[in-house]
Amino acid sequence: MEMTVQEHENRKAQSYKLLLWFAMISMVMMFAGLTSAYVVSSSRKDWLKDFEMPVAFIISTLVIILSSITFHLAGKSIKANNRSVTTIWLLSTLGLGILFVVFQFLGFNQIIQNGYFFTGSESNVTTSFLYIVVILHLAHLFGGLIALLIIIYNHFKQKYNSTQTLGIELGALFWHFLDILWILLFLFFYFYE
Repeated sequence: MEMTVQEHENRKAQSYKLLLWFAMISMVMMFAGLTSAYVVSSSRKDWLKDFEMPVAFIISTLVIILSSITFHLAGKSIKANNRSVTTIWLLSTLGLGILFVVFQFLGFNQIIQNGYFFTGSESNVTTSFLYIVVILHLAHLFGGLIALLIIIYNHFKQKYNSTQTLGIELGALFWHFLDILWILLFLFFYFYE
């Protein structure tokens, strides 16, 4: 019995989604290991007890939440075959993603201005952990930005419509995952003492 084209497309979509879920689960495990090491290390004598998260990290958290909303709206608009609105939402998501990165680096700058360094003789384990976790999240976010650029390119090539949304769906799923991951990491660092 031969598969129809639609059945083949459905299986391909399921395979892509499953691979993405495996990748996201492995990322969760990596960050769980890092936050566990953070908790264990907090009993060290040189641990900073009065460290405060920079304001730029708070702003970046709001920015990434907004970017998740715009990506969701892009998915809704392509399903309604509204290409021009989809373009606006996709480009807004890209702009907000870049703005998130800018605020992350501004946050690093604020930490350094407060006299805390990430490496070297003037560093401490608290800020070094924060640096590693944020940089790893940013590395994954750069992957999300590259995926978003590919989605925008494919959108301009008119590869998406109300019946073909797989690329946007996968990109949005990964983007929302990165958003939720950052929120959880931020809350962990903000409230854990």
